[in-house]
This record gives sequence, structure tokens and C-alpha cells, in this order.
Amino acid sequence: MDFVIPAPLPATVAVEGQEARFPVRRIFCVGRNYAEHSREMGGDPDREVPFFFTKPADAVIDSGTVIPYPPATADFHHEAELVVALAHGGPMATEAEALAAIWGYGAGNDLTRRDLQAEAKATRRPWDMSKGFDRSAVVGPLRPAAKGVPKGRIACTVDGRVTQVADLAEMIWPVAGILIHLAGLVDLAAGDLIFTGTPAGVGPIRRGETCVVEIEGLLPARVTIA
Repeated sequence: MDFVIPAPLPATVAVEGQEARFPVRRIFCVGRNYAEHSREMGGDPDREVPFFFTKPADAVIDSGTVIPYPPATADFHHEAELVVALAHGGPMATEAEALAAIWGYGAGNDLTRRDLQAEAKATRRPWDMSKGFDRSAVVGPLRPAAKGVPKGRIACTVDGRVTQVADLAEMIWPVAGILIHLAGLVDLAAGDLIFTGTPAGVGPIRRGETCVVEIEGLLPARVTIA
């Protein structure tokens, strides 16, 4: 196929133990999927069904990347999350169908311009510029789903200081439930990434600091702010 301008390079994510990489089609993110985080952000975890926002595919960056402090913010936050990578789409009406669509799992960091998000909420405007900016989706190397569904501890540190810690079992909507609900809204497909929500304790990353998201059994997602 010919193009009138050079075609952009595809967005990709590293894979644990392989040189081959996972191609990224779209990025969906779940909001307020841990009860304590929902409360700290003003929500009611007993009432809310999953809601979603998106990031562009080329917002994804590898673990270990050094990035500039993003523009247009004075309140730049981390959000530790489990990331799900899909091998295919299709029907996802049951837990078995949803889990069978998963290619792998990774540790992720949903970087957020919190002041822009707060302004968007106050004015009832879209979150796009607070969530979908350049280099805002850190994803560690993916582990194939054949090695099992991740369980246990999820944690975030900023320069070695623990800021978030929880258990994946504390998710309000587990992975299969998220996929079933999302598949009723859009046609999911191979290459889609889903950030599954963050625990309580989100907070700032400052210039010169390194933020690391660790999930039991997965390689970490690390980012340093220049």
C-alpha cells in the first residue's frame, strides 16, 4: 500500500524473555476499580459499574524510559495498574470466553495530569488531555497468559518510598468482568491493552524522581522523570 506521507511506526510493548514485541492497537483504562481509590477520588464503590477512558496507542512507553516532565501541569501523578493484553476479540459473554482472549499481562502506570483532570471534572469536560498525553502509558514487559492469571501484591514506589500497595483481589471488577463489560461497548480485538484500575494512594512524581510499579510475578514498570 502506498501512503501520501511516511506511515508512522506501530506502537509496541516488550515481551518477557523475547525479542518479538506485542503490537498495540488501542488502550482502554478502567476508572475507580479499587474501593479505597474510588473513595479517595469522591466515588461510591458500592454503586458504580465500570467506566472507561482511553489513551492513544502511541502513548505507550517501555519500562526504564526517561521522560520529560509533561507540559501544562503542576500536579503530575502515578497510578499503578495491572495491564491486560488481548490476543483476539470476539464474544465475551462468560468468564471463560473473556480469559481465553487474553494474550498476556503486565505491570503498568497510568500517568495523569491531575490538575487538568480536576479542572475537566469541575467543568464537566472530557478527560483526554489529563490522561491521553504523550508518554502517559508505561507498560512493563508482558508475561504470556499461559503462565497464569497474576495474583497477589500490587505496589508503587517513588524513589523507593512506597506510595501505593494493595492486593489484586481487591479489584471491584475482576479482569473477566472488565472485559465482558467493555466488550458490550466496543469491538475488542487483538492488540488492545486494558489498564484495570489503580489502588488508593495515587500521588505526585517530581522532576528527577523514579517511579516503579511492581506486581507479584511480573516484571516491573519503571519510569524516570528527567
